[in-house]
Amino acid sequence: MTHESAAPEDIEVLVVGAGPTGLMLANWLVKLGRRIALIDGKDGPTVESRALGVHSRSLEIYDQLGVIDRVLAEAVRVESVRQGFGHASFAPVPLTRLGQGITPYPGIHVLEQSANERILGDNLRTLGGTVRWRHRLVSLEQVDDGVLAVVEGPDGPSTIRARFAVGCDGAGSTVRSLCGTDFEGTTSRQSFYLVDAVGVGGLDPASVNVRLGATAFLLAFPMRSAEDGRTGQRLIGTAGDDAAPDITEEGARRRMAEGFGVTYEDSRWFSTYRVHHRIAARFRTGSVFLAGDAAHVHSPVGAQGMNTGLQDAHNLAFKLHDVISGRAPEALLDRYGAERRPVAVRLLQTTDTAFRGLTSTSRRAVLVRRFVPRMVVPVIVSVLPRLPIGRRLAGYLGQVRIHYRMEGAQEGRRRDAVVGRRLQWTGDNFDALRSASWQLHLYAPDPAAARRAEASAVGLGLPLHRFGSTGSTPLRPGTLYLVRPDGFVAAASAPAEAVTVFRAARAPSSAAHPGGKDERP
Repeated sequence: MTHESAAPEDIEVLVVGAGPTGLMLANWLVKLGRRIALIDGKDGPTVESRALGVHSRSLEIYDQLGVIDRVLAEAVRVESVRQGFGHASFAPVPLTRLGQGITPYPGIHVLEQSANERILGDNLRTLGGTVRWRHRLVSLEQVDDGVLAVVEGPDGPSTIRARFAVGCDGAGSTVRSLCGTDFEGTTSRQSFYLVDAVGVGGLDPASVNVRLGATAFLLAFPMRSAEDGRTGQRLIGTAGDDAAPDITEEGARRRMAEGFGVTYEDSRWFSTYRVHHRIAARFRTGSVFLAGDAAHVHSPVGAQGMNTGLQDAHNLAFKLHDVISGRAPEALLDRYGAERRPVAVRLLQTTDTAFRGLTSTSRRAVLVRRFVPRMVVPVIVSVLPRLPIGRRLAGYLGQVRIHYRMEGAQEGRRRDAVVGRRLQWTGDNFDALRSASWQLHLYAPDPAAARRAEASAVGLGLPLHRFGSTGSTPLRPGTLYLVRPDGFVAAASAPAEAVTVFRAARAPSSAAHPGGKDERP
């Protein structure tokens, strides 16, 4: 398989693709002390804005990584969503309080993909890592002790031996193709245009604007240029059916002006595309994993795509670290697909439903788009924040309500409000997560529970963090929680039984996942 006689370079993890997902994975692996190679066939970082939205859960991960101040400094916080029909604009719906009380980072932030990549790339260099640009994956062979990859670089071909490889190389993933993994789903017949514009007229510059029409729609997101700091807007609209990919920027500009009364002075980027709804048949094939767009692509509705990829990487990094360091059996890696693939499946289902609602030309759909935003949505938004379902919806949009079924955690048929979920935020308990390690949490204990918890912590060899209050969360006073490095709660127990319960929760068995390395939801 090799193209030269030189001995292969030996590393622990080969990461293919230096987009947001690959960079996030590389950041965490290097931070955890793993030996990696991050390769990408491009000449350098992405310069187009591409993905935009950064949600609450992703901001929490950036906090844990230590770069949250820079992310917030460069991001644009969305003040509201302003809906409309045709040329008419309706009253704004405030968004700044969305998720308030359930996350340190409520609301929605816009930070273009190139800025995310720049921040992650700078941090990777600070940690001692690098990106090998102009290094293209040619072949990938699974061997007894991992994978053997042939890479074509500026100085010719080379061979890399790694224990594991992760494809973060986008929708056209070479890694996925070399593994023979199907990319199941559909591609929309409709085409869309996008313009990164400055000097936009006819839209609220601080809001996410949603303009609907009988046969078209226009989405607009506020954004800040990575080059000169100027504010502008990302404009996304329908270009038409099969014949439309050839639409020009002038044609798109005319559609916006005629259909929605929207104009702009200049643009930084113009492109056309089609929406794909696809998912990899499996996220793991032996020693090879898929993450981000290599594993799932879907409609931009809800701006969930980049966020889901960042969280794929965050989830996988700690599993790889625990296995490579010998702290966990390799069966733990089966849980990556068991946890993340169902998240992607649900995301495809919800974004596909929303996308069809936005693009349908049926009479019923047009009537809904014309009247619901004006009459129903403002009432719902004014009432929802005071109801439990409002917090749930904010949690879903911010991706803080994701649930994993935890092995050995003694969950019943009904999903637990704490176990299997990202740790509930009490206002002062997230600082402990910055250590990125397994840990124990104890909330509002009585003296007896505190003593037993301390003994359990010694028996498990894990740090114990005590907090005086559970806040307005489902966390139970006096209960001991096992928290994973990624911030998800792996198990809960009375302090006296915690050693036995938590050891079982940390010792996954492949028998618990009948699908094994070909897991499906």
